[in-house]
Amino acid sequence: MMRSWRDGARKGSLSPMRPNVEPQDPDFGARVKDSFSHQAFMATIGASLELVEPGEVHIALPFSTHLSQQHGYLHAGATAAIADSANGYAALTLAPADADVLAVEFKINLMAPASAPRFLARGRVLRPGRRLSVCLAEVVALKGASHEVIATMLSTISIRPGGQPS
Repeated sequence: MMRSWRDGARKGSLSPMRPNVEPQDPDFGARVKDSFSHQAFMATIGASLELVEPGEVHIALPFSTHLSQQHGYLHAGATAAIADSANGYAALTLAPADADVLAVEFKINLMAPASAPRFLARGRVLRPGRRLSVCLAEVVALKGASHEVIATMLSTISIRPGGQPS
């Protein structure tokens, strides 16, 4: 079950959020869920929203051989996809109600082979801005009670007022 910031649940988050970071849109959670439900690629790979809070979004992905590379690990493209979406949606939680977001740049570090039954991308806003927000995601391999950070992604996200093309 997805947790909400209103529940006060912060277990498993990357680190404490910046003080005084408040969403500009009180319905940010519904907006993120609606947008995610329209992402055909996330549905195709089997990703799901796990957490939506101001400035932080978690996206889960079960391992599938259809998403693996030649050595049997989760493909880096799938890892990058969930990290990119987690960062983009984290930025969207702090954007104005009429805004849309797009990644304009990201850098991913693949730190360990992606071998686990389940993965979790935990994206959070490092620095929100009017036009650009900087976000950081960690992708964690979940194996029972243990977890290992297998990738990090630093992203620059464009905040597009009115959701209009740039």
